[in-house]
Amino acid sequence: MDIALQVILLIVGFVILIKGADFLIDGASSTASHFKVSKLLIGLTIVAFGTGAPELAVSISSMFNGTSDMLLGNVIGSNILNVLLLLGIGATIRPIRIKKDTITKELPLLLLISVVLVVLFFDSLNGLSVNTIDRTDGIICLCCFAIFLFYIIAMARRNRTGKKEVEKPKFKLSISLLLVVLGLAGVVGGAELVVGSATNIATAFGVPERIIALTVVAFGTSLPELITTIKSAKRGENELMVGNIIGSNIFNVCIVLGLPAAIFGTVTPDNGDMFGLVIDLIMVLVSTVLLWAFAKSGRKISRAEGLALLAVFLVYYGFLISNVVIKLTQG
Repeated sequence: MDIALQVILLIVGFVILIKGADFLIDGASSTASHFKVSKLLIGLTIVAFGTGAPELAVSISSMFNGTSDMLLGNVIGSNILNVLLLLGIGATIRPIRIKKDTITKELPLLLLISVVLVVLFFDSLNGLSVNTIDRTDGIICLCCFAIFLFYIIAMARRNRTGKKEVEKPKFKLSISLLLVVLGLAGVVGGAELVVGSATNIATAFGVPERIIALTVVAFGTSLPELITTIKSAKRGENELMVGNIIGSNIFNVCIVLGLPAAIFGTVTPDNGDMFGLVIDLIMVLVSTVLLWAFAKSGRKISRAEGLALLAVFLVYYGFLISNVVIKLTQG
């Protein structure tokens, strides 16, 4: 494998990602104005599902290749990264104001689905032995997604019948939709380039699959959300940013994990590192609870709270990296 070529592909992927995010935010914001719906709704759906496409692609590919550890690490790692790193960075750029409905409805729904994820893993856990996500668990995840879609439809109707003013669209509807399509293609295609080249580089250096999934792949598939978050924060598009993160995390659990489990039957973690899996699942809950608690205090995530999220992220990933170094030196 030519390492130099992989590095070039990595850089090209980042460039495509950044430009795609510009198109996506402009198009999504203008589309929301055309349809007279909130930017939060667009963030929860079009942007979230679109930027979640890389995770789904990795998920399906992992099941076909028999590497379910890659799938689990991707879902868990992406959800942790989305909250701790992405919103942490967004809040340090500019404090993120959170609407009351998000605190009382969307965030509790995300917390509930995160709890469901943990329960599905631990429902038959015995002495830290292997526990699988089976077809029934996958169907439960898909049912949770159906509830989320029902809520989205209700929100859309509420927005359309509301009488609040909506800002004037920046572009014509055809241009807005074209920007959304081009933006999604850019962030998904760019992320795929980044993930593929970064994974090849990490594999060449002997990094274990689970750690690659939790770090390189999770970070890479979260790049669309990361770039969208940074761009949204700079432009003050709080609703779009928060909706993207919440929608992406729900999509990850319900579709990226639930759909393969429902189709293929079982998703089995590596029994050799069950302690690591337990820590990862705890971090999913911790990050979601921190997000809800910070949002509830003053209806915003302040710069100090953003720094706190980043600090938790650094501690967690410091633990992961130190584990990798120990295993590599012992191996």
